[in-house]
Amino acid sequence: MAYPDPCKNIFSKAFSYLSHTIPDFTDNCLINIMKCGEDFYATTETNYIRKINPHTLETLEKVDYRKFVAVNLATAHPHYDEAGNVLNMGTSIMDKGKTKYVIFKIPATVPEDKKEKNPLKHTEVFCSITSRSLLSPSYYHSFGVTENYVIFLEQPFKLDILKMSTAYIRGVNWASCMAFHKEDKTYIHIIDQRTRKPVPTKFYTDPMVVFHHVNAYEEDGCLLFDVIAYEDSSLYQLFYLANLNQDFEENSRLTSIPTLRRFAVPLNVDKNAEVGSNLIKLASTTARALKEKDDQVYCQPELLYEGLELPRINYAHNGKRYRYIFAAEVQWSPIPTKILKYDVLTKSSLKWGQEHCWPAEPLFVPTPGAKDEDDGIILSAIVSTDPQKLPFLLILDAKSFTELARASIDVEMHLDLHGLFIPDTDCNTGKQAPSQEEQDRAPDCHAAPQI
Repeated sequence: MAYPDPCKNIFSKAFSYLSHTIPDFTDNCLINIMKCGEDFYATTETNYIRKINPHTLETLEKVDYRKFVAVNLATAHPHYDEAGNVLNMGTSIMDKGKTKYVIFKIPATVPEDKKEKNPLKHTEVFCSITSRSLLSPSYYHSFGVTENYVIFLEQPFKLDILKMSTAYIRGVNWASCMAFHKEDKTYIHIIDQRTRKPVPTKFYTDPMVVFHHVNAYEEDGCLLFDVIAYEDSSLYQLFYLANLNQDFEENSRLTSIPTLRRFAVPLNVDKNAEVGSNLIKLASTTARALKEKDDQVYCQPELLYEGLELPRINYAHNGKRYRYIFAAEVQWSPIPTKILKYDVLTKSSLKWGQEHCWPAEPLFVPTPGAKDEDDGIILSAIVSTDPQKLPFLLILDAKSFTELARASIDVEMHLDLHGLFIPDTDCNTGKQAPSQEEQDRAPDCHAAPQI
């Protein structure tokens, strides 16, 4: 935990007690892979990450974010700038009597004059936002960035710190300490990267649950951001062990379908604009931002597509105007059945799918020297409900969505969440040769194409 200063009153004493009684979060780093400097880490949504060897997938040391920044939770979806610096977010629970959302930056390289060469030891707090509730902070899985701004959604899917502090004693899981408050709003926080402060205007939208931001960019004085949104937290409820049985595919039904929504936020609000007027004048979107009496702005999204999750883009266009989304198609069930390429400009799509196949997140890998946004390939790990069909790595042409190749492997494999393509250059730059033990275990190949 992030420990507060010595307590001076009964309330801060209570907070201090709670901060010491909340047990460690999980160190099961099963969600994503993060590059930090020249190293790679398996990540989850807590303060723990695990260093891995990208050649052999050897699990190395466990790392605690709290040694470098006061956070108890952190997203598994960091962002990277062109220099390779990492920008991430985490929640600091009751640090000095406050619960905060902390944006922090990890440098890609360390100056030669610094003794400590580990980039994590040079982590700096970029900005912090005080939670609207001390004991019920928002759950979030990702956030958005543009060249000049960070977008954070404080959504009404919340953690209950009091319940979490007694979860182990009561013999219940962490999921039971989370709840969706459908009567609350979703608050949109916009942080200016140049000033490292939130913009003063208060933006909000209807209650929703967002796991994945797709992309965001700036256009004519507005900030546009795309997310995959649900109207409730039913997705989370489906993954209780009681529901994960042989009838999961037939019986698992969401009560809201994941929808691609585009929001538009005016960066400079006209104080003289009429109450109820739409502050968005862009021809490129039907998203609206309505001015209210108390100078708050209510944002109504444009609905772009229904039935997709696990979105990826050409990361060279992250934070910039873009055109293509690669995602897994899902409908009223959380199980992906197809891979989807969606064109946000023409509103058209291409799909790949085969009977009994469950595709994982489609990972875009650009062609070296490519000029077109969709010039590259798609990688997706496929598992099958047919026991006679081996899992395989699917390779698609990203332009046409036609199959180029597949590589089957004779192992039992679970449905994947997120992956990372690691070029040979990233694997080898500045790295020590693997130990003899690691060499003996390593496969006979020259790259780690996907984790």
